[in-house]
Amino acid sequence: MSEALQIRDHLLNELETGVRTGEALIRLIRPEDWNYRPQDNMRSLPELVHHFAMVPRSDLAIMREASAEEVGAIESALASERDPEKLAAALRESFDLYKAYIVSLSADDLLNRVTKAFYAEEGHKQIQWQIETLTHLFHHRSQLYNYLKQLGHELHFSMLYM
Repeated sequence: MSEALQIRDHLLNELETGVRTGEALIRLIRPEDWNYRPQDNMRSLPELVHHFAMVPRSDLAIMREASAEEVGAIESALASERDPEKLAAALRESFDLYKAYIVSLSADDLLNRVTKAFYAEEGHKQIQWQIETLTHLFHHRSQLYNYLKQLGHELHFSMLYM
């Protein structure tokens, strides 16, 4: 296996950790938590969870040069969902679709194929998009962790790595 594909797999393994631990965080949400918004200028808990669950899928659409409308449709797909099990399952499905695309790329495509987001002037190589998705998912997982802590959930940082 080439070094590029090894790096791809390491990044996918890290993303899977974020998904697995994110699923666990989503499953902790209680019915009384759904109205939480830390500040007026921040996402509510439902807005955050809906976005988080769709990060791999929406980032995949972006890296495959989907339009703003197509990405918007993905982003709003869970807008009314409040069932933690369904949201955790949506995150897993989102990851599975993303992973299937990433592993379908050759090493050459991973390192050299450039695609451009609808909002960008410059394109990125697929490996750069993979790193972007990883950091994007971990950013929102951290937000969810903090929201749950602020809601009084007993959490320990070690759960983010198990």
